[in-house]
Amino acid sequence: MKRRFCFYFVSIIILTAILFNTFHKQPEVEDLATIFSLTETEQSFDLLPPSTHAQSKDILFIDDTKKDWKQRLPNALIIGIRKGGTRALINSLSRHPNVKACYRELHFFDRQKNYHLGLDWYKAQMPPSLRNQITVEKTPAYFVTDDAPRLVHQMSPSVKLLVVVRDPTVRAISDYAQLSDKNHGSLRPFEEYVTEDSQHRVLRASSTIVTTGLYVNHLKRWLKYFPLEQIHFINGEELVKNPVHEMNAVEKFLGLEPFIDEKLYYFNETKGFPCLITERNDSAKSGCLSETKGRPHPSINEDVVTLLRDFYRPFNVEFYEAVGKNFGWP
Repeated sequence: MKRRFCFYFVSIIILTAILFNTFHKQPEVEDLATIFSLTETEQSFDLLPPSTHAQSKDILFIDDTKKDWKQRLPNALIIGIRKGGTRALINSLSRHPNVKACYRELHFFDRQKNYHLGLDWYKAQMPPSLRNQITVEKTPAYFVTDDAPRLVHQMSPSVKLLVVVRDPTVRAISDYAQLSDKNHGSLRPFEEYVTEDSQHRVLRASSTIVTTGLYVNHLKRWLKYFPLEQIHFINGEELVKNPVHEMNAVEKFLGLEPFIDEKLYYFNETKGFPCLITERNDSAKSGCLSETKGRPHPSINEDVVTLLRDFYRPFNVEFYEAVGKNFGWP
């Protein structure tokens, strides 16, 4: 009798345990991780604007934000053009709360010794960012480097490309002016670098200072790997005179909420163009550009200027047609 009672008692306990587990099963540890990764907050993170992030009181959301803060490969590159206004572009763009900018020119895709350091090294140079932010790096030499389009495409076929362009004749003179300053005025006259003869009547078309301004030739290499819709061209002249208009177009191209407006700039009487209002404790992206920017250009033989303009004109027209925009250079 006692044995039968014990058997029934144990059977009832086992049955009760089975029923309890059936109706009250708790997820295992790995299930919790999966559930958390599929929460609505996680899935919609990329779509939330910065202001929503700051105002959220969801503890899980805040924890997830902290975990997501890390270094990433850039999803936007300022690839050119040298002496076009790339420093002004990255300084203005970095004022957007959803942009994290690398201020060093890393020369990763145009110098083999840097490229051989690998993508992990490249990523380690980037500022920490969140997934919904734009990480941008600037090296103007990329646009004119033959193999850069292929290497950039290998990193990311979806990366967005920004190119600041300006009148190629003025760009060449500005390029020379900077090099002359760095060499303390010891360079030969500009005319000797861009012409073949002592009378300055024959253009030295193979000179780097000249070929850099053949924008359409460089663009053709990039279009082998990227669609035109993935490349945005900024008017360098307008970026100086009317930065807000140009920056609003950049914001739209990058899919950023409008943020950059006239309140970020003031007119600098000395420079003669708008400058960013100084940000407290952030000299890297504050105020006007350095004294070396906006420097006066040397006096150039007018016949040489005409020679350059005549040389560039058909290339400029082809460039306008390729990008669907007339920049109006002489």
